Amino acid sequence: MSSSTSTQKVTPQLRQWIIEQAQAGHGAPAVLKAMLAAGWQEEVATDAMEATLRGHLALESAATPALPPALEVPEPDLDDSPLYLDAGDRQVHVVLSMAVPRVVVFGGLLADQECEQLIELARPRLARSLTVQTETGGEEVNRDRTSNGMFFQRGENELLQRIEARIARLVNWPAEHGEGLQILQYGPGAEYKPHYDYFDPQQPGTSSILRRGGQRVGTLVMYLGEPERGGATVFPEVGLEVAPKRGNAVFFSYERPHPSSRTLHGGTPVMAGEKWIATKWLRERPFV
Repeated sequence: MSSSTSTQKVTPQLRQWIIEQAQAGHGAPAVLKAMLAAGWQEEVATDAMEATLRGHLALESAATPALPPALEVPEPDLDDSPLYLDAGDRQVHVVLSMAVPRVVVFGGLLADQECEQLIELARPRLARSLTVQTETGGEEVNRDRTSNGMFFQRGENELLQRIEARIARLVNWPAEHGEGLQILQYGPGAEYKPHYDYFDPQQPGTSSILRRGGQRVGTLVMYLGEPERGGATVFPEVGLEVAPKRGNAVFFSYERPHPSSRTLHGGTPVMAGEKWIATKWLRERPFV
């Protein structure tokens, strides 16, 4: 950098140098000291640094998309760190609780007989699992999801009504805000690669999906049948792995439909045996 006793001109090269120093972690005093040592007048150097960094931060802010607004989410009553929660007709064990992302593992949410009943009712209706196609609002076969599945209508029978009421009480969310229960069967090698459960606001088909009850704000995965090996539910961003123990369940919520929720999750491949799960997705409004 050069200087003279006349009015000094702030060049694009100088502005770029200031930005590079800031990106390298050098504080404002150090940058100013370097400029003064190079012969820049203090007033010119100070004004150049302030104007350059202010403009750079404004550009960075404009280039960063704003986060979607936070939504109200289901939340189990864990204020006093209880060992068990009253789910109405059943005491449910709190196995694990994580704040960020919000993940709670429940023990004994379903009885063995209820798990068997759900499997037997679902078995004749199984078909290759589909995923939501957010570009159109429809559904599609996805190679990342290699399971068989089916959906029950909400409240389809007495068993479903009983389980749905239990879930509603457990996570403090109205039963009518829940989608119908989905049953999935994973054989050897079947998996569901990491994904998010919310509907991407940037996709053109999302607006039509949201008409039925708004965004998904929570997920409850219940384990109905245990594989011999594999089949865990994983949250790769936080290094959490939940074993598929029959009768247990993992709950997680996401107040924003955005990766900042850190709710990326998946089902690892079944290595031996067969895994059955029941998934309940919870919406922000009544699901119709």
